[in-house]
Amino acid sequence: MFAIIVGTHGLFAEELVRSCEMICGEQKNVRAVTLVPGEGPDDVVKKYEEAIKELDCSGGVLFLNDLFGGSPYNAACRLVIANEAYGIVTGVNLPMLIEMCSAQMMDEGLSIQELMDKAAEAGKSGMQFFHASQIAVDDDDEDDDLL
Repeated sequence: MFAIIVGTHGLFAEELVRSCEMICGEQKNVRAVTLVPGEGPDDVVKKYEEAIKELDCSGGVLFLNDLFGGSPYNAACRLVIANEAYGIVTGVNLPMLIEMCSAQMMDEGLSIQELMDKAAEAGKSGMQFFHASQIAVDDDDEDDDLL
């Protein structure tokens, strides 16, 4: 099984994991790691290492970070560089996390690179656009649409 570590600035990671659990149920092999004011990359590396000790990482570790080049990302890079079973995807969002939790439950034996690709695709496809101009309105049925 692979482990998921969500690493972000502020409490975003904790809230993202909580939101995911509202939808998917409790996640036992997922951890939130936060960077709070006054901390730096060394502090985040320590938090990542503690999370890794608590998780089943036999299938690798997938770090889902908020921002490319940010301290949580840079800290994850320090661990990923030394372990080919670890990978990072930035731009974490709820659809991405849900997809990775689902993949974790299915335990399809995907490589870390395949998981990274799947996470990125889920994050992208989770973004949709809606604008009033996209609605085709038939003037005769306009009142019916409001009921």
